Amino acid sequence: MSTPARRRDAVENRAGIVDAATAAIGHDPRASIAAIAARAGLSRRALYGHFDDRNAIVREVIAAGAARFNAIADRIDDPDSRLALARLASELWREAAHVQAAAALALDDAHLPETSAALAPLRRRIDAIVRRGQAAGELRTDLPAPTLARLLEETGRMVIARVDAESASARAIAVTAVLGIAGLSWTDARGLLARHPDLEAQ
Repeated sequence: MSTPARRRDAVENRAGIVDAATAAIGHDPRASIAAIAARAGLSRRALYGHFDDRNAIVREVIAAGAARFNAIADRIDDPDSRLALARLASELWREAAHVQAAAALALDDAHLPETSAALAPLRRRIDAIVRRGQAAGELRTDLPAPTLARLLEETGRMVIARVDAESASARAIAVTAVLGIAGLSWTDARGLLARHPDLEAQ
């Protein structure tokens, strides 16, 4: 096998391990090296040929998930802040396995600094949407923007932790929960979903 082919195989194997780790951690935040290797269809020895230890895998999972989330946030450009928040929640939920892994890691104090730093662009985007929405009178103004942005983040994390990602109504629940914290009534949130059915389509 040529060197470029070996290099390509190594990259693909590494990506497969990260995908397996993402799924394993989303199911069990304390998933072991053995569990990750099994899900990847590799022996522990083969896995260690790509990563030095579990922390190295976790760092890669955090980086990969954050890159996906930040890219999604960067694409959200709806002028109405309510629709922007709804679309952000919906699109993030579409990345169910990665979202659940990120939520699990974010609740793990050992990886909180890495997770927080990696998701900084997403947090800035949420803060910007909140500030714009408050200025336009679209979102609640009884809370300072940083507080409301943090509550939205925590609400999303709670929904992720509590709702079965395989449920047909999971995305709608995530969207309506976020909009509720943002200041919309449940009927207004459902109305927005009815006007934009793509937000909850499976």
